[in-house]
Amino acid sequence: MNVILKEADLLESKLKVLLEKYEFLLEENEFLNQSVVKLQTELKSKNQIMEQMSKEMNYLKIARTMEGSSEDTKGVKLKINTLIREIDQCIVQLSE
Repeated sequence: MNVILKEADLLESKLKVLLEKYEFLLEENEFLNQSVVKLQTELKSKNQIMEQMSKEMNYLKIARTMEGSSEDTKGVKLKINTLIREIDQCIVQLSE
């Protein structure tokens, strides 16, 4: 009978340790999931900023091209046409 009680106590202590590890891992998993969400939000924000900066850079290039000589008029016209198409796409999306 003593052997059975010792085995039961040993099993109980191992279960307690296992449950403690399980709870720790649950907490760690929750923390890591929160970190992932935070990092995804930051990444999305950084991507939006990068996209905006890229657009601004293109507009600056167009402005500099317009300041240039008349030889660059073909490039300017192409860039203006591209901008007009982008504006038209935005208008279409807004009207939907």
